[in-house]
Amino acid sequence: MTSFERRQRVLDVMQKQPGIRVPEVARLLSVSEGTVRNDLRALAADGQLKRVRGGAVIEPHRSEAPAFAARASVHAAAKQNMARYAAELVQDGDSIVCDASSTVYHLARYLRDRRNLTIITNGVELARNLATNANHTVILLGGELRSDGAAVSGPIAERALEDLRVKTAFLSATGLSPDSGLYEVDIHEAQLKRKMITAASSIVALIDASKLGKVDLTLFARLDQISQLYVDDSLLPDWQAALHAAAAPLTICGADNTISYPRESS
Repeated sequence: MTSFERRQRVLDVMQKQPGIRVPEVARLLSVSEGTVRNDLRALAADGQLKRVRGGAVIEPHRSEAPAFAARASVHAAAKQNMARYAAELVQDGDSIVCDASSTVYHLARYLRDRRNLTIITNGVELARNLATNANHTVILLGGELRSDGAAVSGPIAERALEDLRVKTAFLSATGLSPDSGLYEVDIHEAQLKRKMITAASSIVALIDASKLGKVDLTLFARLDQISQLYVDDSLLPDWQAALHAAAAPLTICGADNTISYPRESS
């Protein structure tokens, strides 16, 4: 197990309990207590936990946008599983664009060990989180600030994207139909996501299973535009078959593994 995998395991455990002790983690991961202390120090330096005598605790999330924090906590385990595997597509030095969704927000914790990333986003909370790593260049798009303070959108942000080219766009949606594609309830967000798609060589969508079958205000992407679709493992077999028949390159993400289905040949 690499140091990155060990530290992610520690964070996964701490999602289920408020604090841990060094001997407990050492037994769980079959490593020395010295190794655990080094891991906890590294995670504390990244701001992901707080060291206390004999162990560590997760401090309460202090978001400038409480409504966004509430959305990020809905289906949090599913969102974290998708984000963890989607983050494996990102290599040191990559340029990526991320939307302001609460699903894509979870990517931040899995990109902390990458180096020299350029991240473009309209998500205020995502930008704030990733900017704590001095190795990254974080570009927050300008524009009209949403009323909840969590995102910017509008023509200024759209124009900024017109001059940019990135390797990968990471997007979510408020609805997904196998017959038509990805939907967004906010028309301004939808327009910005279209610009993100145009700017990127590869389009990765992270959609929790609760969004399947929903048709919201406006369509912003067809399934044939999506390079990889990540869905959590609560996906029902009928939906899996429908997405596969729609030629979506599908990866189903569980807590410990994934199942991938390549794009079906026409």
